[in-house]
Amino acid sequence: MEIESLTGYQPPADALEGRVVLVTGAGAGIGRAVSVASAAHGATVVLMGRTQANLETVYDEIVSAGSPEPGIFVIDFERAGPDQYTQIFEALQATYGRLDGIVHNAGILGDRSPIEHYDVKTWHRVLHVNLTTPFLLTRTLMPLLRCSEDASIIFTSSGVGRVGKPFWGAYAVSKFGTESLMQVLASELEGSPNIRSNALNPGATRTAMRRQAYPGEDPDTLPSPDQIAPAYLYLLGPDSKGVNGRSFDAQ
Repeated sequence: MEIESLTGYQPPADALEGRVVLVTGAGAGIGRAVSVASAAHGATVVLMGRTQANLETVYDEIVSAGSPEPGIFVIDFERAGPDQYTQIFEALQATYGRLDGIVHNAGILGDRSPIEHYDVKTWHRVLHVNLTTPFLLTRTLMPLLRCSEDASIIFTSSGVGRVGKPFWGAYAVSKFGTESLMQVLASELEGSPNIRSNALNPGATRTAMRRQAYPGEDPDTLPSPDQIAPAYLYLLGPDSKGVNGRSFDAQ
């Protein structure tokens, strides 16, 4: 697999002007940074996550900066059923009529333990949130993506989703699956030049999940989510039009 780096990309000020972009896990970390940056570059962002207070904080940050007013959709992907996915589709269709981008960012780490001792319930939780949820959301919202002139689907990958490493368990397997899901979808979309599917590995970033995975690491040695957000904007914006089925590193 050939991996390309997006380090150093700087989007034009109007890179996402007029676009409607949905970001999962938008209440904190990378999701917050991508949402704020997308809005600052002209997008109307649909903030999606499980904690309303966090989403409202990001909403206030975007509005106070003078960016387009975002939408909020509270959902717990671990427990969401078919009715909630239908509600998402109907609400987005009624409000916007189309969708120009999805950033699949929400995810959970699970256990850092050997396969031999991995908790079965945790395995199912991680695979569901990290892999099945992006499938369900993409499947549900595909009709809205097809209404866009230039739609982009971004799957968040990981270095441990490209080379298997010990003790990464369900998280690594879910990210291997994410890369596969991206590639299968990209192949199916080859006849639909207005929609593209790509994967992006954010790399080591100053987030809560990173602290959970590496509790002894000094977070100040890592780039902030704001610093890697431009890589997501490249894949969401017109500069990546025609780029499909590829895996990128943000760093």
